Amino acid sequence: MQTLFRGKHFITLQEWTREEIDTLLDVSYDLKMQFALDRPTNYLPNKTVFLMFFEQSTRTRNSMEAGITQLGGHAHFLDTSNMQIAHGEVPKDTAVILSRMGHAIACRNCFWKEGNAYLREMATWSPVPIINMQDDLYHPLQGIADLMTIQEKRGKNTRGLKVSVIWAYATTHKKPISVPLSQALLFPRYGMEVTLAYPKGYEMPDWVIEQAKKNALDNGGTFRITNDQEEAYRDADVVIPKNWGNWVTNESKAVIDSTLEANKHWKCTEQRMALTDKHSLYMHALPADRVNEVEDSVIDGPHSAIYDEAENRLHTAKAVMALTMGGR
Repeated sequence: MQTLFRGKHFITLQEWTREEIDTLLDVSYDLKMQFALDRPTNYLPNKTVFLMFFEQSTRTRNSMEAGITQLGGHAHFLDTSNMQIAHGEVPKDTAVILSRMGHAIACRNCFWKEGNAYLREMATWSPVPIINMQDDLYHPLQGIADLMTIQEKRGKNTRGLKVSVIWAYATTHKKPISVPLSQALLFPRYGMEVTLAYPKGYEMPDWVIEQAKKNALDNGGTFRITNDQEEAYRDADVVIPKNWGNWVTNESKAVIDSTLEANKHWKCTEQRMALTDKHSLYMHALPADRVNEVEDSVIDGPHSAIYDEAENRLHTAKAVMALTMGGR
């Protein structure tokens, strides 16, 4: 078990060792048990975390705010449109100043080709941990909660588990690629047999595919790509059908285009769920574009683990803060 975390940045799980991730999960399980028993976990008394949001949030904001409160600390919610960032203040200045006033800086910035670079620039100058609440490339808080949920439902030995990350049609907004990208990199490290399925035009960056294959090779998992959604559903133990934008092939911010409209049939239905293992899990990071991405009878049905998955965002966020803001 790794025990040295204080001050460690949490920008991508790819930069955390398997041993560190296992410790993070162990702490998450313990915090969840204490939460169930209504026992206090005042591990971060009087500690402050700044939550910088460049865009909207429900699960991430509330898991971080509730989480730091339950750890005995306090969160400052910062809408960046009301900060001097809106007048051009650079990441260095923001990071240096906030780090002198508190104990961690968490940030969500999903602007394509800007978000991850912004967080890394802050990390260069911040002596306190930078916590990634989602950027254009990574969503480690969602990734670790997803892994925890899979382990809870299917056992901690996930070697050989068939997990399919599947693109789905949605029109709410042009979503980042950070959730499926994080899953594609993380799950093979736990020996899973991962399938990434999408219609042409929704590819991940080449370096992601190369790294995912290497992660699989190094850890006894597999990673493959298909453009056939039925193939991805067939015999799967876990399916994660979720929309993401075609940022890699089309940097336009337009939500609806001809490529999207040509793929309305990429949808999670009862008929497709019938192709999966009879004990399969349906997962989604939420918010789901109901009717477009998934039928209500699936997302509200017996295979669905979405609310357990969402609750685990609280326990894993608490574990990240407890280890990086406190710890040793």
